[in-house]
Amino acid sequence: MCLIAWNWQPAHPTPLLLIANRDEFYARPTAPLSWWDDADILAGRDLQAGGTWLGVSRSGRLAALTNYRDPAQMDANAASRGQIVSAFLQSECCALDYLSELADKVAHYNPFNLLVFDGCSLMGLESRHAKVLAFEPGLGAVSNADFLTPWPKLTLLKDGLQSLLTQEHPRDEDLMALLHNPHPADDALLPATGISLELERALSAAFISLPTYGTRASSVVRFEANQIRFQEQGFDADGSIGTCEFTVPRVAQPR
Repeated sequence: MCLIAWNWQPAHPTPLLLIANRDEFYARPTAPLSWWDDADILAGRDLQAGGTWLGVSRSGRLAALTNYRDPAQMDANAASRGQIVSAFLQSECCALDYLSELADKVAHYNPFNLLVFDGCSLMGLESRHAKVLAFEPGLGAVSNADFLTPWPKLTLLKDGLQSLLTQEHPRDEDLMALLHNPHPADDALLPATGISLELERALSAAFISLPTYGTRASSVVRFEANQIRFQEQGFDADGSIGTCEFTVPRVAQPR
């Protein structure tokens, strides 16, 4: 998962609206959005390591993860970060307790950002700093740097979401269109993350399409008063491979 934006409004009929792209090598085996056979998790699944990048649970939890881009910090033997997402979705811990415990274990993983929602609180963890964040109501976003780092594609996605939110109920197709923007940023605006300028340029688009790597899934998740709606459009090297959508009854959370 490489790009996420959200609108968190606890008192609104849609308390949480989240849109996201997952970018990955096309050769990495992946199962599309579905209910898992071995857990009450609705998510796509990384079939190589068994975890996920974005999912919800029947109990009304959400978790999403992005990698932090720094080739110098990559360890091929590190534990799978996708397991962090599925572990939260199966946990009964509140967001703060889960992230506080995880913060003590971040050295086992390559750098990441984790966003979690326990039905009441929206929180994040920046693993590089072992820093737990509590998000206030409003718009937020994260890509492959710390939360809210204003990379061009993050700023563009966040601004696009803000514009759509002037509508009472923004359409899924309009939200997806924000995620499908293929235009790279101007070179003068690119971050320097330790990769070549050519690759930095290609990765600066919201929607990535390279010969062996690109956007594999675009997702829209809506937490509404009585239900969660989750739509995913999948992609491979040849383009779209279809869209699926699920509706999950939402369990009221104690406060």
